[in-house]
Order: sequence, then structure tokens, then C-alpha cells
Amino acid sequence: MSTTADRLATAYSDAIGTLCRVTPKGWYAERGTARAGVTHVGVASLNGVFDLTMDPDLGSLDELATEVSGQVPQWSIIVRDEPSSGIVDLAARHGLSERSTLSLMACATNDIVFRPGSPQRTLVRRVGAAESDTYTAAFTESFEVPEGSFGSLMGGAVLDTDGVTGYLAEESERPVGTALGMLTPGVVGVFNIGVVPSARGRGLGRALTEAVLRDGIAAGADAAYLHTSPMGRPLYESMGFALVETWTMFSSRPSEA
Repeated sequence: MSTTADRLATAYSDAIGTLCRVTPKGWYAERGTARAGVTHVGVASLNGVFDLTMDPDLGSLDELATEVSGQVPQWSIIVRDEPSSGIVDLAARHGLSERSTLSLMACATNDIVFRPGSPQRTLVRRVGAAESDTYTAAFTESFEVPEGSFGSLMGGAVLDTDGVTGYLAEESERPVGTALGMLTPGVVGVFNIGVVPSARGRGLGRALTEAVLRDGIAAGADAAYLHTSPMGRPLYESMGFALVETWTMFSSRPSEA
């Protein structure tokens, strides 16, 4: 792996592998250059088959897709850049008719723009496995999904795992936002940035992201990455992040699952 994008793709693969190995219902497998991670959460992107090399191994992807589709109804196939006709056909054979994109943004840690100070009345603190239920409740509310949607994803020993750090933002001792840092050698990934609806627009998303980045830098990271929605992209651009690649995700429509 020689390019920045290759390095970040490897970091993402390693992070997902770690999460799927430690989350209570997780499963992880490798075939050639292909990977599969299952969390048993009802979110397609959290049950994925992926090959993040520039020449995906179709045979291995096909094998892993068969295994994953037998375990969970909501799952996905993820590849970098524009998929080949072989990938499109493979996804179709497995009933994945929905196609979307994932924007990979990254920044050298020396180029991150930190904002002085922090939002008033807000505390961002690290949390461990003993507070996994509190974290999950705030995570669920922040992403506006039904209670139980994330299952035991952040349960068990996840938040006590080396390289995995959970964060809560609190106002008046009430959890109002979440973040998750995933550290691999030299790289920190930013995940789970969410703020409850009643607390949005006050800079909490930035404060949570900065907490992940500061701890990642302190642990030796020289690069950071994240996936973002179009709504979140301006925030991350203001912090120094730039679009590196656009990945493609194939999944089933909810009515097809």
C-alpha cells in the first residue's frame, strides 16, 4: 500500500475488523483480499462484505456474500471508487439493488483546524464499557432511530478495547451526543458523531470530533479519516478535511430484506 487512500482503506478495514471481533454478536472473516464483518445490527452498512483494494477479488467477495446473506437480512457490499461490471453483477445476483455512495474524507493531523475553547455548558468525556447502556441510548437518540436499533453493537467489552474510545457530550449532566474513535497504527478513524435533535446547531458535533482527534494525535496518529453525509461535509471541510475517495455501497431495499 503506497498511497494515502490505500493507507486509509487499510485503516478502515482494520477498524471494522476490530469492532466485529469484540461486539457481542459480531462475526468477522477474510478471504483473499476480501473481508466480511457482521454486527447483527439492522443497518446494512454495519453488516458488510468489502474489498478495499483497487482490484477486488470477485470470487472471495461472492463466497463471503453468500455467508453474510445467510446471517442477516440487512447487509451490503462495499468497494472503492466506481464499481466494475463484475461487482455490479455480483451485487445483483445477491439481491442488492440499492446503490449509494460513501464519501471518505481525510486530513493530516498537522492540518486539522481546532477551534479555541468549547461550547458553553458542555462536557465531552470518554466513557468505558461500564457506561455502554448510556452511550447506546444517546447514540440511538442522536441518530433518530427506534430504540433497540443498535442492539448490542457498543455493548460487552467494546468500549474497553484497546484502540476503541467512546465519547459522550453532556449538558446539565444529560447525554446529548456521541462519538467513537478507532485507532490503528498511525491513523485515527472518527465514527458515531451524532447530536440529539434538541442540542443541534451549537457546535457539539465539532466538539465531539475534536475530542476524538486530540486523543488520536496524543496516541501518535498522523492522519485522520471519516465517512460523512452531504450535510456533515461542510463542517469537516472547515476542520481541514478533504474528500479523498467516493466508495460505492450496494444494499437491499428495506422492503426486499
